[in-house]
Amino acid sequence: MERQSALTIFESLSAGVRLDVFRLLVKQGLAGMVAGEIASTLDIAPNNLSFHLKALAHAKLVTVSQEGRFLRYRANLPLMLELIGYLTDECCAGNPNECLDLRVAPACAPTAKTPKTIRK
Repeated sequence: MERQSALTIFESLSAGVRLDVFRLLVKQGLAGMVAGEIASTLDIAPNNLSFHLKALAHAKLVTVSQEGRFLRYRANLPLMLELIGYLTDECCAGNPNECLDLRVAPACAPTAKTPKTIRK
């Protein structure tokens, strides 16, 4: 993945509604959802959703297919995985296997506690 492609993806996801839509579609996997289902699930007006879906499609984050009168949207999972790969390729000086342990580590490492002094 090229830097400009990553920037386009991040710019598209920087809108909260788009991030919510993309995460919902990722959750649905290959089944995807029709626009009306997305709108009702996320409580978004259909015309507003249409604007955001168009932006996600332009960034290639979603694919769309016609099903009769409906449009079915699916998250572009290969692109998502490519972006993750782009972000982690040089993790730990090019040794991403070292980073695997970090996924199970607590979000905040325990801090060293200094012993309290006892006052008499």
